[in-house]
Amino acid sequence: MPPSDPYRYAVLPADPRPGLRDRWESAAWRHVPSLSIDNFRPESSNHRPRTQVKLLADDQGLYGLFRVADRFIRCVHTGFQAPVYKDSCVEFFVQPRLDGGYFNFEFNCGGSLLASYIIDATRTAEGFKEYRPLSPEEGCRIRIWHSLPSVVEPEVIEKTTWLLALQIPLDILSAAVGPLSVDAGAVWRANFYKCGDATSHPHWAAWRPVDALNFHLPRCFGYLRFGC
Repeated sequence: MPPSDPYRYAVLPADPRPGLRDRWESAAWRHVPSLSIDNFRPESSNHRPRTQVKLLADDQGLYGLFRVADRFIRCVHTGFQAPVYKDSCVEFFVQPRLDGGYFNFEFNCGGSLLASYIIDATRTAEGFKEYRPLSPEEGCRIRIWHSLPSVVEPEVIEKTTWLLALQIPLDILSAAVGPLSVDAGAVWRANFYKCGDATSHPHWAAWRPVDALNFHLPRCFGYLRFGC
């Protein structure tokens, strides 16, 4: 992990493990540092939602909590593997092994999930050159809680803060990339995003800046260091 890279996040042990419905200031999350998704692409509208995320881990899985101070909120896509990035959406891309592929976990504010394991992110008519969408069985094992309804239509223009929690079993990741460690000192790469492609005020923001209007750029990922 380059010591000069400012985009490093310390993933604390999940002790206690958060409940799926635990809020931002609950006992499990209160003292967990957050990171901000605030590097907006110039193609974005003037809407700049304040988006933060916290992450914990243990030998069973990853636990995340997004908080978004938003406006112009829209959510019309439902079901597993729907194009949720068109809605008010938060995303977590993670590369557990530095010599392997990465996972994209994309969640609209209504809790629908789009997720794949991507080995070669070169774009093709079918999606990517080499990738495997997560199966419905795997998707069912990823637990999601969302504070907004599953469908938000018409668009909500008033200022609204919404939350989305996720729990990703570690064995879903290791099934694709091999044995994984979240012990102290382990380093993965990752990035976090906020978007809303088909809202009235489209925007594209990242934790670590992306150098093109494309979130599928593992060269732009930051670093997760576990057990700190």
